[in-house]
Amino acid sequence: MKPFTQQVIAIIKNIPEGGVMTYGQIAALAGSSRGARQVVRILHSMSASYGLPWHRVVNAKGEIAITDDESRFKQILYLTSENISVDDQGRIDLAKYQYWPVSNL
Repeated sequence: MKPFTQQVIAIIKNIPEGGVMTYGQIAALAGSSRGARQVVRILHSMSASYGLPWHRVVNAKGEIAITDDESRFKQILYLTSENISVDDQGRIDLAKYQYWPVSNL
């Protein structure tokens, strides 16, 4: 496994309940400021096998990026169960809920 992938997995695993991070934020912390799409790929292919809290990752606008209705509903359900407010358009207030790790993992 590549170091970037390992870093992404470690960062996502450490997003605490009640917080969210963006794809780009995770990519930058993992060492590739232009790697947001790689973060998407890693989440898609490795969430189940690594037990990643995929629902805590949103786009740069604080929006749920998933278009599949069932998965989108699950993400909203999981976020609201962690007391994260999601509006009718699937947006989260990043100023309130965005998590910033104290240090790079």
